[in-house]
Amino acid sequence: MFSKILIANRGEIACRVIKTARRLGVRTVAVYSEADAGARHVRLADEAVCIGPAAARESYLVAERILAAARATGAQAIHPGYGFLSENAEFADACAAAGVVFIGPPAASIRAMGSKSAAKALMEKAAVPLTPGYHGDNQDPEFLKQQADAIGYPVLIKAAAGGGGKGMRLVEKGDDFIAALASCKREASSSFGNDHVLVEKYITRPRHIEIQVFGDTHGNCVYLFERDCSVQRRHQKVLEEAPAPGMTPERRRQMGEAAVAAAQAVGYVGAGTVEFIANQDGSFYFMEMNTRLQVEHPVTEMITGQDLVEWQLRVASGEPLPLKQADLAIHGHALEARIYAEDADRGFLPSTGRLLRLAPPAESLYVRVDTGVEEGDEITPHYDPMVAKLIVWDENRDAALARMRQALADYRVVGVTSNIPFLSRLVACPAFAGADLDTGLIERQRDYLFPGDAPLPAAALLVASVAELLREQAQAEQAARTSADPWSPWASRDGWRMNLTGRRTLTWKSGELETTVEVAYGADGSDSWTLVLAGDAGAGNGSGSQVLARGKCLGGDRLAVELDDRRLLASVVAVNDAQSERRHVFLNGSTFILERHDPLHKVEAGGHQGGGLTAPMPGKVVALIATPGQKVEAGAPLLILEAMKMEHTITAPKAGVVKAFRYAAGDQVSDGAELVDFEAA
Repeated sequence: MFSKILIANRGEIACRVIKTARRLGVRTVAVYSEADAGARHVRLADEAVCIGPAAARESYLVAERILAAARATGAQAIHPGYGFLSENAEFADACAAAGVVFIGPPAASIRAMGSKSAAKALMEKAAVPLTPGYHGDNQDPEFLKQQADAIGYPVLIKAAAGGGGKGMRLVEKGDDFIAALASCKREASSSFGNDHVLVEKYITRPRHIEIQVFGDTHGNCVYLFERDCSVQRRHQKVLEEAPAPGMTPERRRQMGEAAVAAAQAVGYVGAGTVEFIANQDGSFYFMEMNTRLQVEHPVTEMITGQDLVEWQLRVASGEPLPLKQADLAIHGHALEARIYAEDADRGFLPSTGRLLRLAPPAESLYVRVDTGVEEGDEITPHYDPMVAKLIVWDENRDAALARMRQALADYRVVGVTSNIPFLSRLVACPAFAGADLDTGLIERQRDYLFPGDAPLPAAALLVASVAELLREQAQAEQAARTSADPWSPWASRDGWRMNLTGRRTLTWKSGELETTVEVAYGADGSDSWTLVLAGDAGAGNGSGSQVLARGKCLGGDRLAVELDDRRLLASVVAVNDAQSERRHVFLNGSTFILERHDPLHKVEAGGHQGGGLTAPMPGKVVALIATPGQKVEAGAPLLILEAMKMEHTITAPKAGVVKAFRYAAGDQVSDGAELVDFEAA
């Protein structure tokens, strides 16, 4: 076994490798970019070396700097994680030339599986089932169309060197083929520097099932069963589970043996994944092989009880596989959800910012959280916006689903928009719960998964109001304790009035909806309040009725709230900045974001009424249309923002004057950044 390894990656996979290495007594070296100087993987490693600026192409993708760090620290081996250099054959060769062990397959295996068309030619020789299609070298458009016509539509055009859904086009009829081919080739050339494509029969309701394989340098190779990765958006995985629902022992054996044959055909060593398209009739076809550890490997670990990173280290150090095929067995069911900083309701746009509150569910035998960030860390635009992988296990799929629903309900993320509400709907979706799976599930269930704006439940508004009153009480008590007269009645905010009932109004906004909660203080001043809900957001949710409310802080942002004879447990996180006072309400497994609307506060803050002049997502200012001092009408274009390869025009919310721009053309901006100082007429 090695005594010291370097991890040529970042984020949760670097932290994951460090965890196993520490358990085995192996020292670790982290590498980091200037943007990652305070990152969690840097804090966890025994040593860390800065390898360049934030851009990955100037740091994490520079093989020479990583090898220099290995030499300087005396690391004997390099674990590439996934992404970056993990499937780079030239990097594997460079490690060998430098006398450093590459914890992965031989460079020849990476090359053999790096081209989809070449890999399929190898698989054909190894008698691995292939999707009907053309995988040859002739790239003449008319020839490829002839092949597609012979295969029969629909067909899928795929970049031979592709991945992640890029360079892929579905063609429904022959008339569309030539245009789709040209588009696919342009994207493949731009993304991979190679416009070579293949054409395959499109399976109309496919499942994406992958087999975990492992080989060693002693000629052994095993499969550690399957993972179902059918739940995808834009060909990118969202939820994974193991074992695959509905998999028979015979089909599992057939797919496992086919995966081992694929691995042995290229002399594979280490962890790899053979991916198959599975048809509803039980047939399956080789799709590709990922020559690295996969993001979703934890579900395999949970059902087999094996640590795959430990297997990687042992195999790379020359040891044989820890177990034979006959020794491996499946126990229980596991699911993994990828927690991302992204807004599912806005086309899954990435979200950046500081994690003001990050409270994952408690880990146990049933719940595991793999993460590369902690509360206070920042999600930057430089890298993948993954917050964590949430993995659950139980004795069967139904029990595991219940675990996942509860774990998602317990997750708290504040500071960035997360996909947790979407994931919660996904695992509750009847089609997913009933294992009616295929790669089009999210599109098929769009109405369920993206229900649109809905009125806020009365309970969320009432809980937010009780939390606000408790927060004000605590602030008053703290102020009184530090004042010259702690017992002065003037330091209290208990709503007491001589001969009257103390009353006030709390106003909340959610999007364009606004509601008010009328508060009547109890006779004893602080024990309880009578709340009356009114306004748009409360319509149809008990608007106008009186509720007797009490509340108690349970520590941190956790509350117990009594509404008449109903007791609720909730968390309310307050986020205040120059623009707004937001309250994140976590209640009954859902998250609600409310804005405390206080007209007096707005006047004191300068009366900003611009509205709509913030960046809708991280991006770059490409043009300023208006000029400072210019009078404009409502809807007039002010500037153009480029984000996610699309242009977004920021317009004037009403007639007024452009006072100043806060950014110049070419500047990068973060999600929610104020772009324009605007004075309404």
